[in-house]
Amino acid sequence: MEGRYVRESESDYSELALPNDANTFGNLLGGRIMHLVDLAGAIAAMKHCRNPVVTASVDHMDFIHPVKIGQLVRLRASVNRAFRTSMELGVKVWVEDLVTGAEKHVSSAYLTFVAIDAHGQGVPVPPVIPETDEEKRRYEEAGRRREYRISQRTPR
Repeated sequence: MEGRYVRESESDYSELALPNDANTFGNLLGGRIMHLVDLAGAIAAMKHCRNPVVTASVDHMDFIHPVKIGQLVRLRASVNRAFRTSMELGVKVWVEDLVTGAEKHVSSAYLTFVAIDAHGQGVPVPPVIPETDEEKRRYEEAGRRREYRISQRTPR
Protein backbone atom coordinates (compact mmCIF):
# COMPACT_ATOMS: atom_id res chain seq x y z
CA MET A 1 0.00 0.00 0.00
CA GLU A 2 1.35 3.40 -0.97
CA GLY A 3 2.07 5.80 1.88
CA ARG A 4 0.65 9.30 2.37
CA TYR A 5 2.39 12.46 3.52
CA VAL A 6 1.26 14.04 6.79
CA ARG A 7 0.39 17.28 4.97
CA GLU A 8 -2.10 15.45 2.75
CA SER A 9 -4.47 14.75 5.62
CA GLU A 10 -4.03 17.66 8.04
CA SER A 11 -7.33 19.00 9.33
CA ASP A 12 -8.08 22.54 10.48
CA TYR A 13 -11.38 23.10 12.27
CA SER A 14 -12.79 26.23 13.91
CA GLU A 15 -15.91 26.98 15.85
CA LEU A 16 -17.27 29.96 17.74
CA ALA A 17 -17.93 29.31 21.45
CA LEU A 18 -21.66 29.85 21.97
CA PRO A 19 -23.77 30.06 25.16
CA ASN A 20 -25.50 26.69 24.69
CA ASP A 21 -22.10 24.94 25.08
CA ALA A 22 -20.93 26.92 28.12
CA ASN A 23 -21.06 26.42 31.87
CA THR A 24 -22.43 28.95 34.40
CA PHE A 25 -19.07 30.79 34.38
CA GLY A 26 -19.31 31.49 30.63
CA ASN A 27 -16.58 28.97 29.76
CA LEU A 28 -16.92 26.40 27.01
CA LEU A 29 -17.59 22.97 28.51
CA GLY A 30 -14.61 20.63 28.58
CA GLY A 31 -16.82 17.93 27.05
CA ARG A 32 -17.54 20.22 24.11
CA ILE A 33 -13.81 20.74 23.55
CA MET A 34 -13.33 16.97 23.71
CA HIS A 35 -16.10 16.56 21.11
CA LEU A 36 -14.37 19.06 18.80
CA VAL A 37 -11.02 17.26 19.29
CA ASP A 38 -12.68 13.98 18.28
CA LEU A 39 -14.23 15.60 15.17
CA ALA A 40 -11.00 17.25 14.04
CA GLY A 41 -9.10 14.01 14.58
CA ALA A 42 -11.68 11.93 12.72
CA ILE A 43 -11.57 14.28 9.73
CA ALA A 44 -7.78 13.97 9.44
CA ALA A 45 -7.94 10.19 9.95
CA MET A 46 -10.56 9.78 7.21
CA LYS A 47 -8.56 12.00 4.85
CA HIS A 48 -5.53 9.79 5.47
CA CYS A 49 -7.18 6.40 4.96
CA ARG A 50 -10.21 7.39 2.83
CA ASN A 51 -12.42 5.11 4.93
CA PRO A 52 -14.83 5.60 7.82
CA VAL A 53 -13.09 5.58 11.19
CA VAL A 54 -14.02 4.97 14.81
CA THR A 55 -12.33 6.38 17.89
CA ALA A 56 -10.45 3.66 19.76
CA SER A 57 -8.81 5.77 22.47
CA VAL A 58 -8.03 9.26 23.67
CA ASP A 59 -4.95 9.90 25.76
CA HIS A 60 -4.84 12.24 28.71
CA MET A 61 -6.16 15.80 28.24
CA ASP A 62 -5.51 18.90 30.32
CA PHE A 63 -7.40 22.15 29.89
CA ILE A 64 -4.78 24.87 30.21
CA HIS A 65 -6.88 27.99 29.49
CA PRO A 66 -10.64 28.51 29.45
CA VAL A 67 -12.53 29.35 26.27
CA LYS A 68 -15.06 32.14 26.85
CA ILE A 69 -18.34 32.62 25.04
CA GLY A 70 -17.69 34.56 21.81
CA GLN A 71 -14.12 33.35 21.38
CA LEU A 72 -12.95 31.21 18.49
CA VAL A 73 -11.83 27.63 19.13
CA ARG A 74 -9.24 26.50 16.56
CA LEU A 75 -8.07 22.92 16.17
CA ARG A 76 -5.38 21.33 14.03
CA ALA A 77 -5.13 17.56 13.64
CA SER A 78 -2.60 15.42 11.84
CA VAL A 79 -1.71 11.75 11.59
CA ASN A 80 1.44 10.95 13.55
CA ARG A 81 1.75 7.32 12.53
CA ALA A 82 -0.26 4.52 10.98
CA PHE A 83 -0.15 0.91 12.07
CA ARG A 84 -2.10 -1.99 10.50
CA THR A 85 -5.69 -0.74 10.83
CA SER A 86 -5.15 2.06 13.34
CA MET A 87 -3.65 5.53 13.31
CA GLU A 88 -2.42 7.84 16.05
CA LEU A 89 -3.37 11.46 15.54
CA GLY A 90 -2.32 14.56 17.41
CA VAL A 91 -4.83 17.36 17.91
CA LYS A 92 -3.90 20.77 19.25
CA VAL A 93 -6.50 23.31 20.42
CA TRP A 94 -6.14 27.09 20.64
CA VAL A 95 -8.49 29.86 21.64
CA GLU A 96 -8.46 33.15 19.75
CA ASP A 97 -10.00 36.35 21.02
CA LEU A 98 -11.52 37.80 17.85
CA VAL A 99 -11.43 41.37 19.18
CA THR A 100 -7.83 41.50 20.37
CA GLY A 101 -6.35 38.74 18.22
CA ALA A 102 -4.72 37.16 21.29
CA GLU A 103 -4.22 33.40 21.05
CA LYS A 104 -3.62 30.81 23.76
CA HIS A 105 -2.97 27.09 23.72
CA VAL A 106 -5.97 25.37 25.34
CA SER A 107 -5.28 21.65 25.10
CA SER A 108 -3.59 18.86 23.16
CA ALA A 109 -4.43 15.18 22.84
CA TYR A 110 -3.40 12.01 21.09
CA LEU A 111 -6.19 9.87 19.71
CA THR A 112 -6.23 6.47 18.10
CA PHE A 113 -8.66 5.83 15.27
CA VAL A 114 -9.38 2.54 13.52
CA ALA A 115 -10.39 2.44 9.84
CA ILE A 116 -13.42 0.24 9.21
CA ASP A 117 -15.38 -1.17 6.29
CA ALA A 118 -19.17 -1.19 5.80
CA HIS A 119 -19.46 -4.15 8.21
CA GLY A 120 -17.46 -2.48 10.98
CA GLN A 121 -14.37 -4.60 10.42
CA GLY A 122 -10.89 -3.06 10.53
CA VAL A 123 -9.23 -2.39 7.20
CA PRO A 124 -5.55 -1.69 6.45
CA VAL A 125 -4.47 1.94 6.38
CA PRO A 126 -1.70 3.53 4.31
CA PRO A 127 1.60 4.20 6.08
CA VAL A 128 2.51 7.75 7.06
CA ILE A 129 5.41 9.43 5.30
CA PRO A 130 6.90 12.03 7.66
CA GLU A 131 8.87 14.80 5.92
CA THR A 132 9.88 17.43 8.47
CA ASP A 133 11.99 16.93 11.59
CA GLU A 134 8.87 17.60 13.70
CA GLU A 135 6.85 14.97 11.80
CA LYS A 136 9.68 12.47 12.16
CA ARG A 137 9.87 13.12 15.90
CA ARG A 138 6.10 12.66 16.27
CA TYR A 139 6.28 9.48 14.17
CA GLU A 140 8.91 7.95 16.47
CA GLU A 141 7.15 9.04 19.65
CA ALA A 142 3.85 7.58 18.38
CA GLY A 143 5.50 4.16 18.22
CA ARG A 144 6.56 4.42 21.87
CA ARG A 145 3.12 5.63 22.95
CA ARG A 146 1.51 2.68 21.12
CA GLU A 147 3.77 0.22 22.94
CA TYR A 148 2.74 1.82 26.24
CA ARG A 149 -0.99 1.71 25.36
CA ILE A 150 -0.73 -1.97 24.45
CA SER A 151 1.10 -2.72 27.71
CA GLN A 152 -1.75 -1.07 29.67
CA ARG A 153 -4.59 -3.03 28.05
CA THR A 154 -6.74 -5.13 30.32
CA PRO A 155 -6.68 -8.81 29.28
CA ARG A 156 -9.97 -9.96 27.78
